[in-house]
Amino acid sequence: MKLPLLSIVFLLLLSIAARSQNVYTVKGSVVDTVSNLRLKNTAVSVLRSKDSTLVRFTRVNESGTFAISNLPKGKFFLLVTYPGYADYVEPFRLDSTKTNADVGTLKMTLKATLLANVIIKAKAAAVKIKGDTTEFNASAFVVQPNAKVEDLLKQMPGIQVDKDGKITAQGKTVSKVLLDGEEFFGDDPTLVTKNIRADMVDKVQLYDKNSDQAAFTGIDDDKKTKTINIKLKDSKKSGYFGKLDAGGATGSYYQTQDMFNIFKDKQKFSVYGTIANNGKTGLGWEDGSKYGGGSDNVTTTDDGGIMISGSSDGSGLDSWDGRYNNQGLPVARTGGVHYDTKWNSDKESLNANYKVGYLKVEGDRNTLTQNNLSTGIINTNSDEKFDNDILRQKMDGSYQLKIDTSSNLKVSFDGTLRNTNSNSDFTAGSLRNNAIPLTNSIRSVTNDDHGKIFNAKALWTKKFKKPRRTISLDLSESATNSDSKGYVKSNIDYFNGTGVKDSSQTINQYKTSLKKISDFKSNLAYTEPLSKTLSVILNYGLEINNSSTNTESFNQGLGGAYTQLDSLYSTNYQFDQTANQGGAFMNFKDNKSTFNFGTKVTDVSFDQTNLYNNTNFKRNFVNWNPKLNYKYKLAKQSSISVEYDGTTIQPQISQIQPLLNNTDPLNITLGNPDLRPSFKHSVGLEYSSYKILSSRNLYFYGNYNVTTNPIVSNTVTDSAGKSTFQSVNLTTKKASGLYLYASAGQKIPGIDINAGFQFSVNSNTSYNYANGVLNKNQAATYNGGISFSKWLEKKYEFYAQGGPTYTTNESSIQQGINDNGWGIKANGGMAFYLPLKFEIRSDADYEYRGKTQSFNTTFNRVIWNASVSKKFTKSEGLKFTLSANDLLNQNVGFSRTASANLITQNTYTTIRRYFMASISWDFSKMGITPSKK
Repeated sequence: MKLPLLSIVFLLLLSIAARSQNVYTVKGSVVDTVSNLRLKNTAVSVLRSKDSTLVRFTRVNESGTFAISNLPKGKFFLLVTYPGYADYVEPFRLDSTKTNADVGTLKMTLKATLLANVIIKAKAAAVKIKGDTTEFNASAFVVQPNAKVEDLLKQMPGIQVDKDGKITAQGKTVSKVLLDGEEFFGDDPTLVTKNIRADMVDKVQLYDKNSDQAAFTGIDDDKKTKTINIKLKDSKKSGYFGKLDAGGATGSYYQTQDMFNIFKDKQKFSVYGTIANNGKTGLGWEDGSKYGGGSDNVTTTDDGGIMISGSSDGSGLDSWDGRYNNQGLPVARTGGVHYDTKWNSDKESLNANYKVGYLKVEGDRNTLTQNNLSTGIINTNSDEKFDNDILRQKMDGSYQLKIDTSSNLKVSFDGTLRNTNSNSDFTAGSLRNNAIPLTNSIRSVTNDDHGKIFNAKALWTKKFKKPRRTISLDLSESATNSDSKGYVKSNIDYFNGTGVKDSSQTINQYKTSLKKISDFKSNLAYTEPLSKTLSVILNYGLEINNSSTNTESFNQGLGGAYTQLDSLYSTNYQFDQTANQGGAFMNFKDNKSTFNFGTKVTDVSFDQTNLYNNTNFKRNFVNWNPKLNYKYKLAKQSSISVEYDGTTIQPQISQIQPLLNNTDPLNITLGNPDLRPSFKHSVGLEYSSYKILSSRNLYFYGNYNVTTNPIVSNTVTDSAGKSTFQSVNLTTKKASGLYLYASAGQKIPGIDINAGFQFSVNSNTSYNYANGVLNKNQAATYNGGISFSKWLEKKYEFYAQGGPTYTTNESSIQQGINDNGWGIKANGGMAFYLPLKFEIRSDADYEYRGKTQSFNTTFNRVIWNASVSKKFTKSEGLKFTLSANDLLNQNVGFSRTASANLITQNTYTTIRRYFMASISWDFSKMGITPSKK
């Protein structure tokens, strides 16, 4: 009898102990506010207040009551939700003095009848994190009538939109904006953000978009683009809407922007046009995408591929890249048509765009350069007058077919025609550090470039019956032709150590260049599941690239005609390259973790032939590209990820054997056929978190990279001021870089103001040789700032953000002189919505750059804009506006940059003060029920 008695006593003690720890309960009832009807099956959740995690969950019973017991002590939120009703949140506390919380009768209010004076303690979650995607609920943000997507994005945590429409999210530029997951006018994000109405949006999704094949296989291919996807409400997918805007201003400035859209069920048709000379080139900031930039240098990428880059067309002539960049005075004329549709039960879809753009930019630019050498300093002052224009037409399209339930085919193409004219006149003078003249030069460069680009791509994907077993094939072909002609004229005077002119150099040449590039790429990927959580991905790729460059330079002959061939600056190269790539990756994925690792190996054969002198240069190399990525889901709305990326960096063609160029006789580049590859190690860390009830968000990203055997510049500047550049390997040092970005935000309770904080660090350590002396260059930029904003519909809105910046740039060969200095950047704006449909707006942008040891001047600029508007019609779509741009007339272009032992400061022409009268009409008729056929 003793053993059973002891057992009973022991069980009683356990029961008492358990009760002493779990005696906390919350209870209440739920009814409709108006009818007092019991709302049975209402969801009731208890959330921990400090992190919004779910503790307990139940539903209201038949009698309309609920009780949740076995709760620990602490601070909680009671979240009550029922379909069609506004969410209800009640904070409560459980401790030794209050073991039971009776919240009484909770009265729920229908969303449809919710009045402005009804106090609701919570609303729908503004942000959700779904895997790699951050999703914003558009209904949780306040926007004014006729607002656009751009206005909606400005309110979302972690997203910034500048005055030109450029979007930055989580510290990175957003280069693609999709509409319902589809391209909308292709490569121009602002055609969505500045023209789609905010009241049409259901969700905004932010994520890093991989290539189509990488998204299918689940393995990153380093082709990520920060992307925003705008998901429309179902009720807003049929109807029409648009905008007409026209204005004239003092100083002969003008602008017109028009857009018309028809959405009908699964079809979208849009057309737009713009004519402006007040800096609104096209409809936003991506001028380079719209006009097409024109550089065609051929370089070898780290995976063995060919990349078109640089600022020259190969003729030795400077070629304008087609970008406005707020430098100069622009005249823009653009237009475009978009159409997309789905049919055959969504098994087939078509997306097509045509765009045409003309841009003319003229202006002046002053450049101050400090060249730090071990023997002293050379200061150069250069003035440039430029007059450039470009005409570009582009057509692109894609067709997708769901062949069956397991396989898909996507075919896409784009073609571009462009004509670029660039004219630049330079005058420059260089001084020794004792202010004695070194060189004076006058230079003129003109170029007329005609280009054609065509790209085609096909992607086939198939899923087998066995889950996660897949195969995909990606094929692409591109062709680029460039035909350019132009003149180089320059005269340079050289001065001796006493400042007396002792020699001169004159160049007067006519140059032509014909370039052709053909590139074929393929990649076959196969995925095989090894278990429920583990799979292997294998891939093989083949690339064949053929290109040629025929450049000729002619001196003036008798009679003034350019007939004398200069063989030194004339070349006829044929480039042939074949790359074979193989790769293998392991991928693990469960409910909490995703982990993949592997490598790609590329064998590249490169053959370059100079058809002028029959010389041949061959190069064979192997590239390694190991990768590792791990992501862990800490909670429903937070995650952390770590990544490693190793990259072989092969020397570029221009570093091994460049085309000789005498466009700038004071700066000459030599080749180095003995260059060896370098290797870059990169490690990244990313963390994101969002707390629903407190609207608190936190984001962090960090990346550190080290490059072994880096390729650095070896610059020799002679006593006459001529610099010769050659690339060399540095075996004794490692280059490195560090990037950190952190942001946090929260809505301040009580006053309903959104507050945010941002901080970033971008630093690097690099090396170069200057006249045989190894120079260590350490540069860093530190940015910090806070932001505040508040929107109250039809009342007012305001935002303000800004903070200090600190820039360092130190060179080891001139330790007594650096470019370290403080700065400030800030901007803000406000709007008031007055009776009689009047609206007053004002915004300002402030920038300050302090003195440094290199530049003994400060820079202060305030750009202040203001407007008064009157709205008409019931929808307030018709608006008349009087506006002022740059009221203080301080918009002077300014920038400072540092590279190796060179420090540069630029000032340039920009658009300054003007006063404009404009009229705009936003019209919309959405929600039209499509006709049934």
